[in-house]
Amino acid sequence: MPLRRVVTVAGCTAFLILAASEYPSVTVHAGMGFQPISPEELKMTSEPLAPGAPAIILYRQVDRDDNGRTSHEDNYVRIKIFTEEGRKQANVEIPFVKDGYDVSRVRARTIRPDGSVAEFDGKVFEQSIIKARGLKILAKTFTLPDVQIGSIIEYFFTYDFREYAIYDSHWILSQELFTRAAKFSLKPYAGNFNVRWMWHDLPPGTNQPTEAANHIVRLEARNIPAFQTEDFMPPENDLKARVDFIYSDEPFESDVDKYWKKVGKQLNGQVESFVGKRKAMEEAVAQIVSPSDSPEGKLRKIYDRVQQFRNTSFELQKTEQEEKREKEKELSNVEEIWKRGYGSARNLTWLFLGLVRAAGIEAYAVWVSDRQNYFFTPGTVDRTRLDTNVVLVKLNGKEIYYDPGIVFTPFGLLQWPETGVMGLRLDKDGGTWIKSTVPQSSESRIERKAALRLSDTGDLEGKLSVTFTGLEGMSRRLEELHTDAAERQKYLEEQVKEYIPVGAEVDLTNQPDWKSASQPLVAEFSVKIPGWVSGAGRRALLPVGIFSATEKHVFEHANRVHPVYFQFPFEKDDDVSIELPANWEVQSLPKPQSQGGHVIVYKLQAEKSANSIHLTRKVSVDILLLDAKYYSALRDFFQIVRSGDEEQIVLQPGAASASN
Repeated sequence: MPLRRVVTVAGCTAFLILAASEYPSVTVHAGMGFQPISPEELKMTSEPLAPGAPAIILYRQVDRDDNGRTSHEDNYVRIKIFTEEGRKQANVEIPFVKDGYDVSRVRARTIRPDGSVAEFDGKVFEQSIIKARGLKILAKTFTLPDVQIGSIIEYFFTYDFREYAIYDSHWILSQELFTRAAKFSLKPYAGNFNVRWMWHDLPPGTNQPTEAANHIVRLEARNIPAFQTEDFMPPENDLKARVDFIYSDEPFESDVDKYWKKVGKQLNGQVESFVGKRKAMEEAVAQIVSPSDSPEGKLRKIYDRVQQFRNTSFELQKTEQEEKREKEKELSNVEEIWKRGYGSARNLTWLFLGLVRAAGIEAYAVWVSDRQNYFFTPGTVDRTRLDTNVVLVKLNGKEIYYDPGIVFTPFGLLQWPETGVMGLRLDKDGGTWIKSTVPQSSESRIERKAALRLSDTGDLEGKLSVTFTGLEGMSRRLEELHTDAAERQKYLEEQVKEYIPVGAEVDLTNQPDWKSASQPLVAEFSVKIPGWVSGAGRRALLPVGIFSATEKHVFEHANRVHPVYFQFPFEKDDDVSIELPANWEVQSLPKPQSQGGHVIVYKLQAEKSANSIHLTRKVSVDILLLDAKYYSALRDFFQIVRSGDEEQIVLQPGAASASN
């Protein structure tokens, strides 16, 4: 649920916030009270249009008022419980953004099957869900009382937005449950802003949103299918039925090409004004590079220097002194960033652009669309969808993208949401559409190297080193950015336990480098896997897939609704040596595996020596998005992986062990 963009209202800054992906709803005018329960609703035991559903949303309403001063959104939801599984709907989470907007006026109740009412009078808790880029995403949580099969639960609440703020609005129709009926309304801001809306995948029979004489926009929908969540699917909100509202302080341009030419010229002017301190940048570059450095050497030194700046976009908490500093005049150009020694992620990326140009290297400003939450096409005619900036450098005949403003980004790579996406390369004529590169799987690896000993009792024990390179290392450093050493240790140990198909004892033995962008993240462990080898008569069986658990249950379902979507291409490489007990022998090894081709690969080989076994395994995936029609082939491939990982080495214990 991302911070979307910034607009200015009456001289004040307003943050355009997250899509209302889980917004529940309210009644008559949302928040005015509970609506009567009908006998039909009480008697319901199922929904013919959602056979087997554990629960359904009977009614949902969202009413939003963007008045510009105390904007708010009232939400109401009523749910019918059909099964034991459906009772989990009693645990309610209402997401919100700390210091961006808040949740107020929460009311809830349970209507028992006999029509009696249990009012919610418990406590509403505040629970942290996500911490990223200094942004806390929290939830108000509570549990409704006495929820039984046949009960109806309902609740309403209000989102209170920051004063003097205007927010882009989103109606997300698709929910986890089937929805019988839903109503939405928006009272747009009446100031000097234009508002337009567009919709995606509305349910069959749903009329498009309409604007009444009082300028309130309304939508009614019925029989909205439940949204099916699948592993490795594209961003949810890009798949759901939705309506997006976009504010602009300029008239909307219907001609797509004209719109983007105009936007491109405006953005180019802003960037050139910001980075156009040539003399200051040349003086700064002279402090970073040497005249004898190669162009690539200069580029790397500049990149490393920019990443050393204090990055305010990734700070979790601000001290009183830092808050005072933020109230100073906003940074207006790269020279000011250089002098002050800090800046936002966006500003630091533009500083890199200014320094690279001053070093005599051809470089361009690019605005790209982050694919973490939606996929961009120019036809949306929405400048806010170009929401992150990168730098395109032309070096030795190659085009390479950089974004040093994102902490821990390795040199020559982009954070994964910026890869493989459309962007606008800026110039004075309005810019050119480009597509950012996608790294190869070999650039983002998990390498597991283990030296283990097999005991007479079938336990494996020894040392394991796990190396996370490229985006694998970056993603983990970002995820644990604001945690302490104990939490990081637990995080890494839990990851290793997830690799191993059975219970294991795992202890971190080193202190990984959590601060570097240029070095892989290396973690070392002591590992014990009890009972990994099982007996069968006078034989012992050793499964070869020691670190295969994460592939064990992927793509097991026979059918697929959504495309398959990976964050980035990846590779997993295992190198395992197992020392056998004295007098144990290898009777047979599984045949080597070599499956796949250019975009997906699985290799497995087991070799033996006098008193040891050597296992090597590789899984690599060079896919970002795969249409659902190819799912069966992908599923078959991962079945081959599972079958290969379940192969066993047959061992013959020594005479003493056999007699025991």
